Amino acid sequence: MKEFIIEFGSVQDVQHFVELATQQPYPITLGNEHHKVNGKSFMEIFSLNFDYPITAWFDCTEEQFEAFRQTAYERYF
Repeated sequence: MKEFIIEFGSVQDVQHFVELATQQPYPITLGNEHHKVNGKSFMEIFSLNFDYPITAWFDCTEEQFEAFRQTAYERYF
């Protein structure tokens, strides 16, 4: 499982993340050690506390992970 820390600054950031995540064929989970949600669900993501950094977990290959991470950082964050 691969992971990185993400901080959403706006509703648009979340929307863009979900748009990118839903295009991926592998599971993406967001949250922390106590609360995890489907990273492809706009509504579930809003149950997280945005006052703290959020961990994104990816159940994919290293190549898929790097491609997602690079696209997410370049386009949205």
